[in-house]
Amino acid sequence: MDSREALDLWRRALTDAVRQEGPDLSARQMAILLTVYLSDPPHTVRGLAAHLNISKPAVTRALDRLGRLGLARRKIDQTDRRNVLVQRTVKGSVFLSEFADLVCGAEQALATLSETAG
Repeated sequence: MDSREALDLWRRALTDAVRQEGPDLSARQMAILLTVYLSDPPHTVRGLAAHLNISKPAVTRALDRLGRLGLARRKIDQTDRRNVLVQRTVKGSVFLSEFADLVCGAEQALATLSETAG
């Protein structure tokens, strides 16, 4: 897949996502959500900020929104109360599973389009 096809795949998946009734996440919110769900826990605000090379306040603002939507939650680390742990939720898992289905559907549509054009 070349860069143009990759961008078209991303465009198609995003277009399908915004047409649905689910939440409309920013790129930063989606990056944080994907990091929490696709990499092994534990996740902390500090760790996410370092991993994504963004500020802790930016992570906190994104987590505020993700928390309001029920896609992730924060909890004080009982072993070190200075840390805030970021946890997965069932609703977040369902959201990302449905988004993955949109990406797969976009990939299939792009492959079909390529086959008929070639």
